[in-house]
Amino acid sequence: MRYLLAWIFVNFIFRVLSRVTVYGAERIPQGTNFMAVSNHVGRLDAGLVYYLLNRRDIIMLVAEKYRYHWWSRVLVWAVDGIYIDRFNADLNALREVFRRLKQGGVMVVAPEGTRSKSGALQEGRDGASFIAARSGLTIMPGGLVGTQDGEVVARLRKFKRLEIELRIGPAFILPPLEGRDRAEQLKAYTDEMMCRIAVLLPPEMRGLYADHPRTAELLAEQGNVTDLKPIRYR
Repeated sequence: MRYLLAWIFVNFIFRVLSRVTVYGAERIPQGTNFMAVSNHVGRLDAGLVYYLLNRRDIIMLVAEKYRYHWWSRVLVWAVDGIYIDRFNADLNALREVFRRLKQGGVMVVAPEGTRSKSGALQEGRDGASFIAARSGLTIMPGGLVGTQDGEVVARLRKFKRLEIELRIGPAFILPPLEGRDRAEQLKAYTDEMMCRIAVLLPPEMRGLYADHPRTAELLAEQGNVTDLKPIRYR
């Protein structure tokens, strides 16, 4: 019941306040578990996940700071989110993540670990790549545009609906970690993950990964994701 009420609330908000366009929706796996990774630019990002994915087994990591606001505690409780300490090794949170993944859940995470105030990609942290390499999950990268907090406030003040775009790239998998140089492997895996997100964003939002050699390679390989057939949610 609590999840249903949260789902109704989130759907009402997005249907009334936004127009959402998804490019590459046909790439999303159906009936299986996977990891979704994307940039993080606004407070609406988490809600968008529940609006677009019609699943009850979403595994959502939530920053520890949201324990201290009553409204966020209620929402996290309703969707059964997992609080995580972003600045220290949170083994309890990781154990719970892997427990739920074994049950077939869908992991949704922003590798940056926090919202980007500028809207441009920040340096990725290694937590998401560690979970991906350890679990062997298929990874679905996404690039999100239009949920920046400042833009949301500006449009709503003018009584304009939000124009949100989600661009979904090709699936990929990270190999298991091997040997003793795991820190270097994780850094390389994180860069791969972030570059795959970067190519799905407008150039001005690629941030630290705009000039990364891997970003250039992926752009040449994948072309423009907006050439894919869009699906619009109104």
